[in-house]
Amino acid sequence: MMTSAARRARPESLPRASDRGTCGDVLQHAFSADTLRDRVAIVTGASQGIGRAIALELAKVGADVVACSRRQSGVDAVAGEVRALGRCALGVACDVGDAAQVDEVVARTHAEFGRIDLLVNNAGYRIRARLEDLPRDEWDAMLRTNLTGVFLFSQAVGRVMIRQHSGKIVNVTSVAGRSGSRGMAAYAAAKAGVTALTQSLGAEWAKYGITVNAVAPGPTETEGVLEVWKTPAMIAQASREVPLQRLARPEEIAWAVIFVASDAADFMTGETLYVSGGPRVANRED
Repeated sequence: MMTSAARRARPESLPRASDRGTCGDVLQHAFSADTLRDRVAIVTGASQGIGRAIALELAKVGADVVACSRRQSGVDAVAGEVRALGRCALGVACDVGDAAQVDEVVARTHAEFGRIDLLVNNAGYRIRARLEDLPRDEWDAMLRTNLTGVFLFSQAVGRVMIRQHSGKIVNVTSVAGRSGSRGMAAYAAAKAGVTALTQSLGAEWAKYGITVNAVAPGPTETEGVLEVWKTPAMIAQASREVPLQRLARPEEIAWAVIFVASDAADFMTGETLYVSGGPRVANRED
């Protein structure tokens, strides 16, 4: 039973595709408002970028969303946007590397909604630095957010899903986890760990009716990318290295997550879906 904190009035229909422009047109033709109707999703790193896009696109296909991020103001804003789309939402501040905070999010979600159908491990952190110059605390921070956070949330939510004998986990990793990345060795190492964790959990939890998959974006137009690639020249170079000659839009990553979370992907587990604009044939130094 949902409490009043999560419950909001729902309109008879979602916004028309014409109101949402090109992204809405794609969403309307690829999915429907019932694709994930009434499923309960936790999305980490949801206050901006890919995470925000995932939260909003999930709402458009019928999911109720618990948005998590470090900043309460950020997740409150996203939760408000989800409610404006006619779905129920909670915004919960959480450090994904803190086990007690993770357990609290999972317990609160289960108390509010009575179940958890989908976990999207999206929270991430990176800086650009050569390994010989990388401070040890930054190495620890990247592993804590990008890998340990995935473990903690997967473990806590997995226990709920095992009792339910159903559920889906989607980990947002990176092409860097497969190919490496100059200047971001710690980030790439953590994302490679997420890929291995995805494969392992996919095998371990299949017997419980739980699927665990990953979506691996290539360069994407997000606030975090703009912080790493600080100049137009760096962004232009990154675009040239993608065969499709551009960066991804956050919504394009969200659509891949929706596919993996949908019934259409019920026979997928332990897999990684790359959304990279094509194989990167070069990884030049800036």
